[in-house]
Amino acid sequence: MAERTQLFTDLIDGKIPKRVPIMSMFTHEFAIQYAGMDLKKVQWDTTDLEACFEKVCEDFYSDLLPVSAFRMPSFYKILGSRNFVMGSNGFLQHPEVEGLKVEEYDDFIASPYNCIVEKVLPNLYSELNADPVTRSIVMAKAFKAYTDENNNLFRIYGNLIGKYGYGTVSLFAAFCEAPFDILTDQLRGFKNISMDVRRIPDKVEAAVNAVTPLMIKMGTQPFPNKYNATFIPLHMAPYLRGKDFERFYWPSFKKLVEGLAEKGMRSYLFVEEDWMRYIDYLAELPAGTVMTFEYGDPKLVKEKLGKKHIIGGFYPLTLLKTGTKQECIDKAKELNDILAPGGGYYFTFDKAIITADSVNIDNTRAVLDYVANNANY
Repeated sequence: MAERTQLFTDLIDGKIPKRVPIMSMFTHEFAIQYAGMDLKKVQWDTTDLEACFEKVCEDFYSDLLPVSAFRMPSFYKILGSRNFVMGSNGFLQHPEVEGLKVEEYDDFIASPYNCIVEKVLPNLYSELNADPVTRSIVMAKAFKAYTDENNNLFRIYGNLIGKYGYGTVSLFAAFCEAPFDILTDQLRGFKNISMDVRRIPDKVEAAVNAVTPLMIKMGTQPFPNKYNATFIPLHMAPYLRGKDFERFYWPSFKKLVEGLAEKGMRSYLFVEEDWMRYIDYLAELPAGTVMTFEYGDPKLVKEKLGKKHIIGGFYPLTLLKTGTKQECIDKAKELNDILAPGGGYYFTFDKAIITADSVNIDNTRAVLDYVANNANY
């Protein structure tokens, strides 16, 4: 545990670690499937969840805890959720939703928090669209389920970190979204926001500015620590025109990351899709921002960001499914040769592994073992 923790603290301190740290990321859905359990059953009755997680820990190398559960279905069911709905295949889906109606923009701009509580939540959760007494009871039940689920998960995490000696650095110490992303994902939806930026651009700009302080508050860690980070998945930027990115996305997002940094908190960005046309913007963020890249040019990223930020990702899960074992290992070596020199690099795949059939298990193990034994700076 001490050695693995040191790998990441050195990485964050700008020192050259003993070797390249590894952060494997498997979801609870993968773990349940991989352990041969019923995906639908175990998510509702989590008695066997620890055993599922433990099988991942036993079989796949990582320097940090390799498996976690981000959303459990129980509290969404109690709330009558429209934005997170359990699918027939056992996977929680995020349908296109409209939590904020277009005529409610002014209310949101005036007070984002009040508008979310009074208007958005009843729109997104049918059981909260009720009289005050019923709404309070539903919220109390859902919050009890939420805390019960999380307390159980934290117990499992603690057990596995102690048993397997994982590092104690957390890149998921808190969570929030870029202001434009929260407006898109939960409030207006992809289709509506795409129309809004053309039809009512001033209101969109005012809305992202208004919600920025709320996102800083949401992303504030309970116990700030420079070796932990606030997780921010980046969604909409690659789908925006350059001038729309510059006006609606970047200023509030930069203010969010800087606002967290001013409070002593590091940001961990999942740079989804291809950000290469916006790579110079990322260079402006506070030094030591951690980034996992999904797609793009690793050489360009190393050139533009490698001296200031901490970089991971780029390894395609698709190769683990389709490539030979040697091809998979060769890809890990190629990325290490590009990204490791000079430090500031950790190994992780380009996205979390969600299903047991999305990768070749032997290839996945082989790559992680190769990196653990051979990847140096």
